[in-house]
Amino acid sequence: MGGRGLCRLGQCISRRLARSNPRLFATAPFLEPAELKKTALHDFHVEHGGKMVPFAGWSMPLQYRDSIMESTLHCRASAGLFDVSHMCGLSLRGRDCVPFLETLVVADVAGLQPGTGTLTIFTNERGGAIDDSVVAKVGDDHIYLVVNAGCRDKDLAHIGAHMEAFKSKGGSVEWHIHDERSLLALQGPMSAPVLQLLTKENLSKFYFGEFRTTNINGSLCFLTRTGYTGEDGFEISVPSEDALDLTKAILEKSEGKVKLTGLGARDSLRLEAGLCLYGNDMEQNITPVEAGLSWAIGKRRRAEGGFLGSEVILKQLQEGPAIRRVGFFSTGPPPRSHSEIFSSSGEKIGEVTSGGFSPCLKKNIAMGYVKSGFHKVGTEAKIVIRGKSNDGVVTKMPFVPTKYYKPS
Repeated sequence: MGGRGLCRLGQCISRRLARSNPRLFATAPFLEPAELKKTALHDFHVEHGGKMVPFAGWSMPLQYRDSIMESTLHCRASAGLFDVSHMCGLSLRGRDCVPFLETLVVADVAGLQPGTGTLTIFTNERGGAIDDSVVAKVGDDHIYLVVNAGCRDKDLAHIGAHMEAFKSKGGSVEWHIHDERSLLALQGPMSAPVLQLLTKENLSKFYFGEFRTTNINGSLCFLTRTGYTGEDGFEISVPSEDALDLTKAILEKSEGKVKLTGLGARDSLRLEAGLCLYGNDMEQNITPVEAGLSWAIGKRRRAEGGFLGSEVILKQLQEGPAIRRVGFFSTGPPPRSHSEIFSSSGEKIGEVTSGGFSPCLKKNIAMGYVKSGFHKVGTEAKIVIRGKSNDGVVTKMPFVPTKYYKPS
């Protein structure tokens, strides 16, 4: 595809993001640019051609001089560096921080070894997802977790209220919100070779899901081997005063292998990886079982429960959910959020939650929820876009194979 075609495709994806994620791209009503929060790298983004957009109350780069398609492909082939400082990192500390957190999430946090982490879900009393989070067990008395920017206020209010109730019964737990730190995501196959040049940590012995506190480029960082792209990579929590120096060092050491990458490519990458976007693919009325995240519910938690909404979730695990998240390939225009899904016989069976054109596969991909019974791979369906019915077929996810770095 030529340069002009790539540019047009990038513009198309930009418009898709704004349409399909209105709550994220137009968060606080009537928010003026001057009122938006800015990360420590804001001016650096602008200097490097970042197209800044409102995102969860922050001014964030949608893309840089490269098109969204070019950035997506570069991340898969080499590496992309994302500023994700709008997300909220926090620490829970105290002798009871683990049992406290387990009242709110589905993960077996107690079963994690120190220095390891996992994806988990905060649930409500009905079993619905309040948010998803990556949680790391630093030690028996210290948990580090990151929650979504768009859910920050809701999450902190939820955690804080339950923490006060827990402490009133004698529990020992405190928290610290890491507003003094920035968060960078380095993603792609060249992530480890480049980052290794800036740390003495042996990254060849540091696997997906693991956590370290380590020195990177002269700054004490929280390093987690994880990400939101399906690629190998890292999330780096760095003191904000060191964020610009670290960003420059990564780009300089990479000699062009790492490029600044924005929200547009981040959305395309996570969709290709079959990963949920909270507010689209997960909501407070969707349970982890319905979302296809039953694997995140620890074995011990399945036996014991003890988290909010556990009765609903454990019943779904036993009997099966009424709806299920599935992936689709489709013809015609790319599916959008809220596109209706019909069976081949004309019955409405669900709705698309995320969809678009895959830069890597060069075809339409989508995720959505359908009635159980219509969720099997190979099931044919019709997806309605702008009043026209288009062919779709349920397919396995992730759409693009994941490349997480795990022990061989």
